[in-house]
Amino acid sequence: MHGGRRYSVKEMYHFSKKYLLRFVAYHSAIVVIFFFTGWKWMAIPWQPLSLVGIAVAFYLGFKNNSAYERMWEARKIWGGIVNASRSFTVMVRDFINNQEADVKLSEDELNGLRKSIVKRHVAWLYALTFQMRQPKGWEHEKLMNLDFRERVGLTYNEANFNKLSPYLTDEDLNYILSKGNKASHLVSLQSKHFANLRSSGHLEHFRHLELENMLKELYTLMGKSERIKNFPFPRQYATVNLFFVVLFIGLLPFGMLNVFSNLSPSYLVFAAIPFSVICSWVFWMMEMIGDFSENPFEGLPNDVPISSISRGIEVDILQMLEEDEIPQHVEFVNPGVVQM
Repeated sequence: MHGGRRYSVKEMYHFSKKYLLRFVAYHSAIVVIFFFTGWKWMAIPWQPLSLVGIAVAFYLGFKNNSAYERMWEARKIWGGIVNASRSFTVMVRDFINNQEADVKLSEDELNGLRKSIVKRHVAWLYALTFQMRQPKGWEHEKLMNLDFRERVGLTYNEANFNKLSPYLTDEDLNYILSKGNKASHLVSLQSKHFANLRSSGHLEHFRHLELENMLKELYTLMGKSERIKNFPFPRQYATVNLFFVVLFIGLLPFGMLNVFSNLSPSYLVFAAIPFSVICSWVFWMMEMIGDFSENPFEGLPNDVPISSISRGIEVDILQMLEEDEIPQHVEFVNPGVVQM
């Protein structure tokens, strides 16, 4: 997620320079051919082109609204994970005690139990984050995007799950590494642990039910996040929109010729080049914004910053348990305004 006030002109240029150069080359070629050949048929009437442009603009608006809704829903889901994690930690801290236990534990032993559960929850956060970064066929996999992920440490790798070892016992780590959906099985381990605490009397019946409800809430939020990750923005809408934009940009310089070829002196027809490039850039940027917003977990600058959110949750809930070793918040990257 870009955390600055706005994208700079330099950043916008870097993002779109490849396309700008193509627009300049294409539109210049059309105008030069028209100027030196005098082929009047190349100047098409502006009216039909404007109808195409209006249709494309409406379609772009639909796509961008839909892409924004996917991104904003993803942010709301992870906001729910933040709130659920805080509530879960408070419950674990206050519900696990010796009130109904046959074998009383010391306060240090109880704290150890609570911390093991909360750290397992932190492992769940990072496991879900890693799973959300797994690349899909419809996400952006160009070399520039791969380089960015590698530079900021977001390249997906199964070995990333070994980073969960500080939060799990060796038994738990080996168990989840043998599973497919590791985050799901971490919640399952929590439920087993709560059942054992209920049997030993360290977790009262109704409090046990409340904690199980929190696990259900975590499963619900996780499923919503997986839905956005694993189901793409419908390809028919994305594909047709791209074709319409390319068609409009391809026809645009011919319509501009119709406007500027009537000016005197005749060389003013070259003014069609900058105006064509500007219009093409505007429509193409609207297309690209929607394209990069529809996949909010792919590890690029316009994503929901789930790595930073997970670290923020970890810091918050470990402080609730008075843990001594608290990690630092994730620093901004590239260059100081992008949060991942």
